[in-house]
Amino acid sequence: MKELLGGCRYIEFPRTTERSGSLTPVESFKDVPFEINRVFYLYDIPGGENRGGHAHQECHQLLIAASGAFDAKIDDGQNSQIIHLDRPYYGVYVPPGVWAEELNFSSGSICLVLASHPYEEADYIRDYKRFLSYAENLREGK
Repeated sequence: MKELLGGCRYIEFPRTTERSGSLTPVESFKDVPFEINRVFYLYDIPGGENRGGHAHQECHQLLIAASGAFDAKIDDGQNSQIIHLDRPYYGVYVPPGVWAEELNFSSGSICLVLASHPYEEADYIRDYKRFLSYAENLREGK
């Protein structure tokens, strides 16, 4: 798998496949590099719509295509990269300080998000220009 920017990385989850179906367990600190404190999922996304479009100051996230497919665009303030997700046993870890946007959802897709923190609006950076300044300060150790 290709190298990802900004501390992001692919994570492959264990899976068991039997005649009756497949199972993928996910555990905090074992399969995910943080304690999972919130789980949410995006679904029924109209064609052409994007989701995300923000960074976090503290919250770690893991994005999974639980069903269907979508692209995750990650941005560290200097470079961006698009990652295609289409398997429920692969995820992309997105650490704090990385801008992420989900786009190009296939029909019927579900984006499962595992998060290290409960929802807190103050943790979000939703303005891209503010994010660029924040990312520059991180690089400079401020």
